[in-house]
Formats: sequence, structure tokens, C-alpha cells
Amino acid sequence: PSVTRSLLISLQSCQCLAWKPRPVGVWPCPAETQHVVAGYSDGTVRVFSVSRTEMELKMHPHAAALTAVTYSTDGEVILSGGKDGIVAVSSSRTGMTIHVLADHKGSPITVLQCTRKQYHDFGVEGGELWLATSSDRRVSVWASDWLQDKCELLDWLSFPAPAGPEGLDNLPPSLAAFSPWEHGVLVYVGFGMQKEALFYSLRKKQVLRKISLPAFATSLSLSPAAPFMAIGFSDRLLRLQPCPAGEPQDYAGHDDTVHLCRFAPSSRRLLTASLSAVFVWELTGA
Repeated sequence: PSVTRSLLISLQSCQCLAWKPRPVGVWPCPAETQHVVAGYSDGTVRVFSVSRTEMELKMHPHAAALTAVTYSTDGEVILSGGKDGIVAVSSSRTGMTIHVLADHKGSPITVLQCTRKQYHDFGVEGGELWLATSSDRRVSVWASDWLQDKCELLDWLSFPAPAGPEGLDNLPPSLAAFSPWEHGVLVYVGFGMQKEALFYSLRKKQVLRKISLPAFATSLSLSPAAPFMAIGFSDRLLRLQPCPAGEPQDYAGHDDTVHLCRFAPSSRRLLTASLSAVFVWELTGA
């Protein structure tokens, strides 16, 4: 009989997690290269080896609790965002902090995402695009070349919203993601003037189209292999929305707000989570 070991991470103060991307052209991913990065409430970022089930690296680039963390597309760099809006860029090998960006200072970082940039797509140097989204409905988009120590602001988006009596902590989250099917396009959902998903072109510097939603979204994930997205809502609803248009499919079953949606790399499975339930959906025809 075979025995499967599980990586046990102390989750008492863990706020966010991300898997290290597999090396390009390598499949299956060798066990020794599989790592998880975790962000904690004490401002630390910790890297764990899956095969050795132990912590390999611990760094302390933040003075506030972590709210978002991700790897660069090549896995060499870790981007982390804090509750105070500070974004830190650190080496995944040495733990040394390479950059500290304060552009979102004062508002918690809700999303960090990296994507490979097509060469010369936007007339800026760098092989990677990445975005940071904060709770105050701001999205910054950057072009970076970490080996050359270059990080250039490509675009800055601010989405309007009506004045509300509640604080930011009680508002729907601001969420953004690069479109896997349309180069140079990102999707944004969040508290705003209307309940909708916005498709913004980084080339044209404008919103290309909008998709109406039944409520403000609480989670978002874009399928890597097919033009549709998963959206979670506070009323326990999960929606699969074809893009750029089409008839959505709604699914119930969660016991609370659907606060997490994540497609598998194959797009054939979707993981969703609420307060006390985690679902794995099998997507036929994906």
C-alpha cells in the first residue's frame, strides 16, 4: 500500500496561500520543486516544501497582517500585500526584499496576480505583467523584469462607487484578474455604481464591455482554458458566466457567502468555499 504525506501548516494566523508555479515545459511537476507560500497575521511570509513537509524560508517584509500573496510566473519572486496597503517583492530563494511599493498605502490589498506578458505588447520593458487590487477599488498594473531590477507602472484604475454608511470592511471586496483568453484585458468586480463585471482593455485604456450581475460579487475566478468565469455571491449563489456573452448557469448549495472560487489549471474542476463548506465541482465540456 502507498502512503501519502500531507504538509501540515500552522493555520492559526495564516491569512493567504499560493502554490509555486511549475517550471515551464515540465510535467508532471517534480515533487522536490513543489512549494507553498503563506502569509501570516504577524507580517511574515513563509515558504514550505511539500516533499519535505517543512518550512524552508521565513521572511518579515511587512509591519501589518498579510492579506494577499502570490509567486511571479517563474517562481523566483514572491509578491505579498498587507492590510496597510503595502506591497513587498521578495526573492523566493534568499528572502531578501527587492522592492516595497506604497502606491496602495492605507487600503488592504485584496488581489495580487502575475501573468506572462507578450513581448513588446505595451511598449515597456519586462517579461511579466502583474496587478495589485485594494479594498478602495483601485487597481495598479505593472510591467516587471525582476532580473534587471525593473518595475514600471503601466496603468492605474480607480472605480467609482456611491457613498455608503458602512466601512470598507463591510463592503464587497474589490477583485481583478487578467483575462486568459484576451491578451491585454483584465476583469474587475467590486462595489460600485452598478452590479456588474467590467472588462478593461490595457491597450485602449477603456472599459470594453460590461456584464450585469444579480448582486455584488464576493469571489472571482477566470477559467484558464475556456472563455468563462466563476463568480460567488453573498446569498450562497455560484454563477458560471460565459464570456463575452451567453446564458449564465447558477448553482446553490453553499451555507454562506461564497468567498472563494478557484479553477484548476485544466479548467475541468472548480473549487469553491464558504464559511464551513468546501466544494469541488466537476465541469463537463470545460
